[in-house]
Amino acid sequence: MLRNIAAVIAGLVVGMIVNLALIQLNTVFFPLPDGVDMTNTAQLKDAVQGMPAAAWILVIAAHLGQAFVGGWVAARLGASRWMMLAMIVGVLSLAGGIANAVMLSVPAWVWIETPFYLVAAWLAGRMELARRAGPTGRA
Repeated sequence: MLRNIAAVIAGLVVGMIVNLALIQLNTVFFPLPDGVDMTNTAQLKDAVQGMPAAAWILVIAAHLGQAFVGGWVAARLGASRWMMLAMIVGVLSLAGGIANAVMLSVPAWVWIETPFYLVAAWLAGRMELARRAGPTGRA
């Protein structure tokens, strides 16, 4: 049980690192306006409102990458119930994504990504189940 809890925490941490790395990469292609402090919610909200649609592609990839990589790490490190561990990371990533979207007032079309958090985590869990099953087909 402790190993599974640690696996979920590790999955969340690694997933967040992936997310933050891709968000930082996005600022290379689409720099924030001068003077925007990413720790200031009001300034960040204003900057998000002015982002071009193309900038959202990497943002969406960051969010789904968080759910996928985090879910895979949790499933890979867990002692049992690998799909459940991946899905816990997916659900928690989804909850964080929704909270962030509400806080920053993202464009309405960006909400299309939300169900894919769970799909990404599910795919990561399935991938780990397949790896564990090996050629015999049993996990």
